[in-house]
Amino acid sequence: MQAQSFVPYNKGLGIGDNYHEWNLLREDISLPAASLSFENVEHNLRWMQNFIEKHNVKLAPHGKTTMCPKLFHRQLHYGAWAITLATVQQVQLAYSAGIRRIIMANQLVGKTNMTIIKQLLDNDPNFDFYCLIDSSTNIEQLGNFFTNEKQKRLQVLLEIGVHNGRTGIRTDEDERIILNSLAQYQNSLALVGVELFEGILNEEKPIRLMLQHAVACLQRLINSNQLARSPPILTGGGSVWYDIVAEEFSKVDPTIDIILRSGCYLTLDRGIYHRAQTCILERSSIVRDISKNDALRPALQIWAYVQSIPETNQAIIGFGNRDAGFDKYYPIPVLHYRSEWSKPIEIKHDKYQITKMMDQHAFMTCPSDHNLVVGDIIVFDISHPCLTIDKWRKILLISNNYTVIDILDTYF
Repeated sequence: MQAQSFVPYNKGLGIGDNYHEWNLLREDISLPAASLSFENVEHNLRWMQNFIEKHNVKLAPHGKTTMCPKLFHRQLHYGAWAITLATVQQVQLAYSAGIRRIIMANQLVGKTNMTIIKQLLDNDPNFDFYCLIDSSTNIEQLGNFFTNEKQKRLQVLLEIGVHNGRTGIRTDEDERIILNSLAQYQNSLALVGVELFEGILNEEKPIRLMLQHAVACLQRLINSNQLARSPPILTGGGSVWYDIVAEEFSKVDPTIDIILRSGCYLTLDRGIYHRAQTCILERSSIVRDISKNDALRPALQIWAYVQSIPETNQAIIGFGNRDAGFDKYYPIPVLHYRSEWSKPIEIKHDKYQITKMMDQHAFMTCPSDHNLVVGDIIVFDISHPCLTIDKWRKILLISNNYTVIDILDTYF
């Protein structure tokens, strides 16, 4: 394995460039550190591809979860149709890393943002790029900007929204106005399908209604010959309701390209998405069948030292808000290790809990008979991987014996 040079000021790394010799249990790495289990990531990639194939749909996983080009390419290796992103900066990064089909699940707004995308399209006629539209104003802006007879038209997806939701059209009248606006820019814009983000809703019934509305909208566009792509695209699916999206969308004409955009399956967690996956298992017989032998696995962990034990029932751990997400649930202590031990031991979650976090410190309650000492290592599962990974520029990809296999660069 070829060594690579590291900026010495990045957190969560060891000394020198021979990272393939580093081992977390040998304390070769400065803590706190973030790790991804190679085995669990590969398992999750296979699991999701199995789900996609059973529903006869495509996958464009959301890259904002990891912002890691090496992981983008693993997702493509396992059959992903494209990578989804949210901003022009993210698109630039992915393109520079060799990703040539991208759904930007957002509106393309602003002169410099449009210029960046236009340059990518002008310089590479094979770049397959899609963005969203939901207003006649944005259509006018895009239509006037992307006026190059030598360039293929900008591919756009009509975004369906809900009342009091986020982006997306709300009414049939909005749809009519959009189509009238698009008709004025047929030389520069190509309507290729319908998009939605169902995760803005929290209950199954309104989500199904939203999905059915999107299907009906797409069918109207097909019947009125409004679409410039064959097959047209129908896309949705965050990481909480992707089973419902696959179920509802799979009822449509099989010639339509149905594309799911779940991203957090790659790392999962012990919080938001673990709970969501439990609900998906209850709802979906296909997911239960796929998970019969092994369900999706949490892959992302934070490693940190016991920094101080100022009170009998409280330990201060050397990581904090700068290192792990805390928007929904605090990180969960799962392993305890001391240098003279042969392996880590499991922690009983109900007796050891993070109750507060500051920038660089976490407060962990402990039973009065605990055996923690300063310098012990505690390993944490996390909740909401997006808001943990974005705190790290380098993440350790590790084997089952905690040896570093690779260093994953992120670009947030």
